[in-house]
Amino acid sequence: MTETPNNDAANHDGPIRDTLFEAPPEAEQERMVEAILFASAEPVTVADLNARMPHGADGAAAVQALRRRYEGRGVNVVRIGDAWAIRTAPDLGFLMQKETVETRKLSRAAIETLAIIAYHQPVTRAEIEEIRGVSVSRGTVDQLLELEWIRFGRRKMTPGRPVTFVVTEQFLDHFGLEATRDLPGLKELRAAGLLDNRPPPGTAPETEEGADDDSQSDMFRPPLDPEVEDESGPEDGA
Repeated sequence: MTETPNNDAANHDGPIRDTLFEAPPEAEQERMVEAILFASAEPVTVADLNARMPHGADGAAAVQALRRRYEGRGVNVVRIGDAWAIRTAPDLGFLMQKETVETRKLSRAAIETLAIIAYHQPVTRAEIEEIRGVSVSRGTVDQLLELEWIRFGRRKMTPGRPVTFVVTEQFLDHFGLEATRDLPGLKELRAAGLLDNRPPPGTAPETEEGADDDSQSDMFRPPLDPEVEDESGPEDGA
């Protein structure tokens, strides 16, 4: 015997829902949506919610009800495009951030450049290069500026009026110094590991990453040219 299909069902636009079983209570539907959104790494569309939930459930209504229930809580139900997700409340985002201290070892070039600035400030890039005997890369200076251990000083009253560099209070505080006059000598720096012992001259090429022993000693000679427009810090010799 052949059954005649129901005309209402045949003419229904969209998916046909099985009405033999009663839809779950609204509170249970909210719990289902909550579980799906909580466990999903990606936002979930209403269509996906309906596909996972029992027949007769209304994912759109359940997610709206859940959204209202989570208002003012530590997490919110938010709409992202055509999908929904559980996200941390915007005003509590700072709790999810974790600050860590990153220890970075200065390169030999940076240590030498910093020492020259500390002992000869205010000093220009050209003077730093003359003392070191090699050019100073932009990255070396940028690293010291980023650490806020050096800053730009006044321009010198010389042709081109080059900018000078001086150490900052952060530099003094980091090394426990009251002023640049309290800076240690060459032997103390080496004992503290701030300056490396170098091989004899001629055994290694002179590059940005290092020069010979004589160039290190030159860091602590008197400044090249003390004439500046307005000195920003003390000018100490070794």
